[in-house]
Amino acid sequence: MNELQLRIVRCPPFADQRMGTAGLRKKVRVFQQPHYLETFIQAVLDTLQLPPGAMLVLGGDGRYFNREALQVLMRLTAAAGVRHLVVGQHGLLSTPAASNLIRMRKAHGGFLLTASHNPGGPDGDFGIKFNMPNGGQAPESVTEAILRASQSLQGYRIAELPAIDLSRCGVQQHGPLVIEVVDPVADYQQLMERLFDFDRMAGWVRAGNRIVFDAFHGITGPYAQRILGGMLGASPADLLHTDPLPDFGGLHPDPNPVEGRHLVELCAGPDAPALAAASDGDGDRNMILGPACPVSPGDSVAIMLDGASLVPGYRQGLPGVARSMPTSRALDRVAAGLGIPCFETPTGWRFFCNLLEAGRIGLCGEESFGTGSYHAREKDGLWAVLFWINLLAARGDTVPGIVTAHWRRYGRHYYQRHDYEIPDAASAARLMEALRSRVVALGGTALGGGRVELADDFHYHDPVDGSESPRQGVRILMDDGARIVYRLSGTGTSGATLRTYLEQYQRDPAGLFCNPGEVLAPLGRLAASVAAIETHTGLRQPTMIV
Repeated sequence: MNELQLRIVRCPPFADQRMGTAGLRKKVRVFQQPHYLETFIQAVLDTLQLPPGAMLVLGGDGRYFNREALQVLMRLTAAAGVRHLVVGQHGLLSTPAASNLIRMRKAHGGFLLTASHNPGGPDGDFGIKFNMPNGGQAPESVTEAILRASQSLQGYRIAELPAIDLSRCGVQQHGPLVIEVVDPVADYQQLMERLFDFDRMAGWVRAGNRIVFDAFHGITGPYAQRILGGMLGASPADLLHTDPLPDFGGLHPDPNPVEGRHLVELCAGPDAPALAAASDGDGDRNMILGPACPVSPGDSVAIMLDGASLVPGYRQGLPGVARSMPTSRALDRVAAGLGIPCFETPTGWRFFCNLLEAGRIGLCGEESFGTGSYHAREKDGLWAVLFWINLLAARGDTVPGIVTAHWRRYGRHYYQRHDYEIPDAASAARLMEALRSRVVALGGTALGGGRVELADDFHYHDPVDGSESPRQGVRILMDDGARIVYRLSGTGTSGATLRTYLEQYQRDPAGLFCNPGEVLAPLGRLAASVAAIETHTGLRQPTMIV
């Protein structure tokens, strides 16, 4: 068998290749710079030191530059001694499907080409991340080692390969390298069939319950067509924007009430479907709505836990659950009622992975429309939609009926996220440092008509590996059930986004059905005042409220 011909390319390192909470994300034009993509991949490969003959899974969300980057990625991994590449047809794999494929094939990991919910197109964003053999994101110890490697390397090694045809499924041999192009949906579909009662769900659809799903021209479209359409019988006309496009058809593939306002308006009208839902660019986020009833992510994961015994894959019970620290505490109340632990972690799915791998939790969620379970090591948008369909079919109830019953039993956690887009990242950093310098002194003081029970900068001790993660966000907890959280987002590609999270718990049945904006408006003003947001940034109002 002919050996691969390798070429060594010398070039200086780039200083800006620090990974965020889910990989390296930059503008497309940054990745298109000569040697930029190559040096980052080389830094990852140098850090991992994969064994000879390793197997990797490759795929992406189909955004602009995905195809070109995959060709480069295959050549670099081959030069590093990888001998089996499993690649999604047309270079496509949803993030949860890739996670499942890594685990199912017992691969040594995988590269995912995605910037998740960030905009696409030539002027949009691109991203790349490495997932470990457990299917989850690389831990911070690995990403920091990759950064160090990226700053010291002097070039990269690349194999001489022809352009690889990814349009047809099957096995290709290039010297010692095997490239296996696979159906991106098939294995994921089989996993879903093991978790959910598709006969009952299809019967629910046949009974006249309409499902509307929007893929935003992201990766989830083909999965929705085959599973929601082919298996459940949802109307093709109700499966929206299902063709993956490099620029997402000009849409912003972020499933939230702002970008998905057309779904909110649909559900508020006379032709509201029984369930409306959406997913993001790489298929790992979800938004759930019913007639006149958008479901907040915190409520969604809490309701899923409360009804998990009705879903075949979860009838055995769950050892525990977890939420990211900024996420509403609705999940905590259900977990307490079931007598299982609820872990509070920093933002970033990798923190859930340790708990999942150790068998400490079986369900987890975050406020940014991400939910997941033991079935994968990534959040999973379409899985969450299927979970809700299974709940609706099993309970014989509506989305508003389920949500209302949940509030009456557990109380309601009014919740909003106020985003401040700050062009100058330095001013955002100064705001957070000023807040950190005075937050501890707020403990026990009067504030906004209440009293501060706890004020700190969240520090996480991982109960599995003992690692420490300080400075994960400023928290202010009030004695009336209110909570304010501040943190800077780690998913953008320019400037900085200050996220301010507002939560107000209401147990009184008379106060369960108020307008969230009105309930939280005083808390929003208090949060802006405490952090001196206008003073530091000049912004008088949030850029976006979710």
